[in-house]
Amino acid sequence: MNAKSTELLLIDGPAGPLEVALDVPQHAPCGIALVAHPHPQQGGTLAKTFHALGYAAVRFNFRGVGRSAGAFDDGIGETEDALAALAHARGRFGGELPVALAGFSFGSYVQTRVAHTVSAERMVLVGPAVNRFAVGAVPADTIVVHGEFDDIVLLADVFEWARPQDLPIIVFPGCGHFFHGRLGQLQRTIAGMWHRRHTALPGA
Repeated sequence: MNAKSTELLLIDGPAGPLEVALDVPQHAPCGIALVAHPHPQQGGTLAKTFHALGYAAVRFNFRGVGRSAGAFDDGIGETEDALAALAHARGRFGGELPVALAGFSFGSYVQTRVAHTVSAERMVLVGPAVNRFAVGAVPADTIVVHGEFDDIVLLADVFEWARPQDLPIIVFPGCGHFFHGRLGQLQRTIAGMWHRRHTALPGA
């Protein structure tokens, strides 16, 4: 996946034009990965991961970001933006394909809201903003990754959120909120965890 292979387009969104980026594998996609990120510079790693896994990776700019119309709406309108981007992808690639939900920071919160409407194959949450928004419980097989030294969302707060769910957290030692210098490792970790789910022995 590179900038030349990324399709950039504007679709009709709930608040007006919605900016969407599509990264489509050369073969028929095995699913649709909806990627939600906090701002335009933080969507590449998750999209690359799912593109490499054979998914059509769909990114979008939340309302008020980039060329997307509208203004910040505390995650409510942004959830509608996410659903609009997914509807566009389903219209193009087929509604029968499985859907993976991936979110970074604020995008993680939005994806937990999307999951109430969409039957998702699995979720990936990176740096979930559990101290800033009312992030609800997630499925037991959700992949959650956090940095040890995240000073925007403290690791202790993520543990407080995960503990009642008995939800494992993958912690990157010495790492901050945006995983600077560790994005390649983040991509490999998520891909490995994704593959492991599909190859695990029954009852393991």
